[in-house]
Amino acid sequence: MATLPILVTGGTGTLGRHVVRHLFDRGVPVRVASRRPAPAGPQPHEWATVDYRSGAGLTAAVEGTSAVVHCATNMVRGEQELARTVLAAAKDADCPHVVYISIVGVDRHPLPYYRGKLAAERVVADSGVGWTVLRATQFHDLVYRILSALAGPPVLVLPKGVRVQPVDSGEVAARLAELATGSPCGRVPDLGGPEIRELADLARAYLDTFGRGRRIVNLPLAGRSYRAYREGLHLTPERSDGRVTFEEFLAQRR
Repeated sequence: MATLPILVTGGTGTLGRHVVRHLFDRGVPVRVASRRPAPAGPQPHEWATVDYRSGAGLTAAVEGTSAVVHCATNMVRGEQELARTVLAAAKDADCPHVVYISIVGVDRHPLPYYRGKLAAERVVADSGVGWTVLRATQFHDLVYRILSALAGPPVLVLPKGVRVQPVDSGEVAARLAELATGSPCGRVPDLGGPEIRELADLARAYLDTFGRGRRIVNLPLAGRSYRAYREGLHLTPERSDGRVTFEEFLAQRR
C-alpha cells in the first residue's frame, strides 16, 4: 500500500523547504502548498497552489494526506486567522494530524507576533484534529537578515542587553519531519539553539565573517517587549538541543 503524502504549507519558505527535504530523505512523498503556481517542468513532489486568505484550494490540497506540517506564516493578516483557515481545511478533508511550528516564549512574551502565535496554538489544539506543536527559538536565518539590514550604515546600532539563542532551521525541520511521520502528541519539548549569545557578539561574528568594518553601538530601549527580551523570556536554556552554531551557519553563507 502506497504511503500517503504529507502536505507542507509554506513549502518553499525558509523552514518549509527544509521540511520537504527531510521528508524526502525519509522516503515520504510530499505535497507542497504554495501561494505561487508550480514551477515549469517536472517536479519531484506534488504541488498545490492555494490562497491562504480565502482558503481556496486548501481542502483539496489536504485531501488524501497523512499529515500537514503548517509552516506558512502571515505577519500582516495574523497567525490566528491563518491557522484557523488551515485547520478548517484539515478538518474538512479528514486529515488525522497537523504539526504546527511555534516560538519559544509565546506564552510569556508580549510581542504582538508572539501573541498571535500563541492564539494560533490554541486554534490548533481546539480544532478537533490530531495535533502536535513544537516551539523553537529564533532561526540563524532571522538573525542574519536582521544584522544584514542593520549593517548598512557605518554604525551598527543594536538594542542593549538583548540575548538570543539562534537555531538552525534545518535542524528544526528535521524535528518537524520526525513528528509528522508519527502520531499526534500535543505540545512537545521546545527546541533551542546550542548557545545563548549577546546580540552584539553575534553582530561581531557577522562583521568578521564578511569583512565589514562597522562600529557597534548598543542603545537601551523602552517598552514591554524590549524588557521581555532583556529578561530572556524568548530563551530556553534547558533545551539547547541544536548543534549548528551561528559561526558555522555564517561559514555556509560565506
